[in-house]
Amino acid sequence: MSAVCLINHPIHPIGAELLQAAGFTVRQPKNPQALREEIVEADAAIVRDGLTAELMDLAPRLAIIVNHGSGSDRIDVAHASRLGIPVTCTPGSNSQAVAEHALMLMLATARQSSAADRATRAGDWAFKFSQPLLSLSGATLGIVGFGHSGKLLAAMAAGGLGMRVMVWSPRADKAELAAAGVIAAPSLEALLEAADVVSLHRPLRPDTRHMLDAAALRRMKPTAIVVNTSRGGLIDQAALAEALREGRIFGAGLDVFETEPFPVDTELAALPNLVLTPHVAGSTQQALQATATRCVRQVIAALAGQAPPDMVRPEVWDARRWPVVYSSPLLVP
Repeated sequence: MSAVCLINHPIHPIGAELLQAAGFTVRQPKNPQALREEIVEADAAIVRDGLTAELMDLAPRLAIIVNHGSGSDRIDVAHASRLGIPVTCTPGSNSQAVAEHALMLMLATARQSSAADRATRAGDWAFKFSQPLLSLSGATLGIVGFGHSGKLLAAMAAGGLGMRVMVWSPRADKAELAAAGVIAAPSLEALLEAADVVSLHRPLRPDTRHMLDAAALRRMKPTAIVVNTSRGGLIDQAALAEALREGRIFGAGLDVFETEPFPVDTELAALPNLVLTPHVAGSTQQALQATATRCVRQVIAALAGQAPPDMVRPEVWDARRWPVVYSSPLLVP
């Protein structure tokens, strides 16, 4: 009997192709009820929108959960650990795409590209005379968090736009920041006060939720831009809406939101000084293929009895619920 891998949301087709070539049966449920039914027989799961404790409890054979992305905040990792199910992720596989998207949002917000697009389609050629636009050349970029995407964005902004880059990251040491040619901010507050653009690149945890709240936004310049391609919960969206509405900051570019899909009937959605994208920063074809391939590699390793890389809690491996071993004809490159 072949192992069953469940994929709960669409991934790049290479994922299913590689799994099938390795002898797996691939299940891709089309709706929540089908997910509940099909997870019962799953030996592995590749997830893009999290996995609840309730669903895990329906899956007595589940031996590995792989998150299609860099984080794991939408997976009940604690419950999986109690069940002896290792959870892994794919940090860095889409970092280039995320950094590019952050740069795009910076430029799109500074040049009011969404508003300009609407004006052009409406025949409003007077837009060019009435709207303030900003240049980023020589401006200060404040990067909050200095992981894969933060480092790539720093290099792009400094090398391509001549921006002065300042970083606040609790885990980055001064030598690392100096080697990257960036300025170490003494505090988040200092970065917010100095930056013309603030780009968020931190994971979502209890200590980072709403790190950009009303008090933080009040520290920013009236010409400042906020960009978030990391996790929606890093920003208090009600406070951001107020700051944008009152003109206390210039604008914002958001790819992630506290609630997804983004509720379009909110005040935030109606604001003109905002550029929105539907959580697609890491969704270039190249990034999707790389991420899907990395997910499959970890599934195959785990079910062959080899500890997969990038486990969220590595200690779970030795205490896993049952040491599944499947032979596979394929080694994924």
